[in-house]
Amino acid sequence: MASYKINHLGRKSTHRKAMLSNMAASLIQHKRIFTTVAKAKALRIYVEPLITRSKENTMHSRRVVFSELENKNAIKELFHEIAEKVANRPGGYTRILRVGGRPGDNADMCFIELVDFNEAMLQKATEKDKTAKKTRRGGKKATDKKN
Repeated sequence: MASYKINHLGRKSTHRKAMLSNMAASLIQHKRIFTTVAKAKALRIYVEPLITRSKENTMHSRRVVFSELENKNAIKELFHEIAEKVANRPGGYTRILRVGGRPGDNADMCFIELVDFNEAMLQKATEKDKTAKKTRRGGKKATDKKN
């Protein structure tokens, strides 16, 4: 399959594959999910190649993605809505936002979201670009002020 190291997440391979498939379908449908950091990192590795595959809307790519997700609604969403927004993005479709520990066992929790669908972050980025402060370098020196 892949040459990278896999986090087994304390599960057998079939359970892990089913869990990642369900999480990927939820992420595609809801654009943002709440989970542990370890699961989010494993999900990122799992879902980003599927999103890259969705850029090419062919029957073959749809079948390859369907073999991984097995969710018709998620496939429709992925190939219609998400593929259009990420068409010119070269990668990095997901973002992990850490939110602290879970109350019961203090596991590191986070949100994993699709980058192009967080409207609040997109507005902040555009406002930051518009209101960037321009600084003047090389102003008067201390010796110039005395004279």
